[in-house]
Parts: sequence; C-alpha cells; structure tokens
Amino acid sequence: MRIQVRFFSYFKDLTGCAETVGEVPEGSSLGELLAQLRGQFPKLEPMKNSTLAAVGVEYQDRHYVLREKDVVSLFPPVQGG
Repeated sequence: MRIQVRFFSYFKDLTGCAETVGEVPEGSSLGELLAQLRGQFPKLEPMKNSTLAAVGVEYQDRHYVLREKDVVSLFPPVQGG
C-alpha cells in the first residue's frame, strides 16, 4: 500500500522534505510505518518516543492498522510557554 506522509514543524528540517510516500504491506500498523520512516530518515530516530502521529485529522496510537489512501501527519511534541 502507498501511504502519504506529511512532516510538520522541524520534522521538515530533519527529513529535508514536507512529505513523502511510504510503501507498506497491507495490514501494516502505524508503528511499522514509523519504523520504516526512521530507517529512511535517521534523524527522526531521537524523536521515536515523542512523535505525534495523526491519520486524517485524528491522532492515532502505534497499533492503528493503516488503510489504502490514509494520510499520516507527523508532528514533534507540542510545547507551551
């Protein structure tokens, strides 16, 4: 399956792009896609435990099963001040 992935905030700097397409087997989880992306973009590895991930407009946990045409958005942790 092809999954569109969008990067926000300084994740764009870490990856060098605003979006990419991930290729995963049918039935793959969001966590499996994220692991694949960390392999493709090693600078994301330090953010492994704090990356916020949404599918469509809803935040999802790493167990979410991806479906064809899902759009995944990745955000760094939100900070307030």
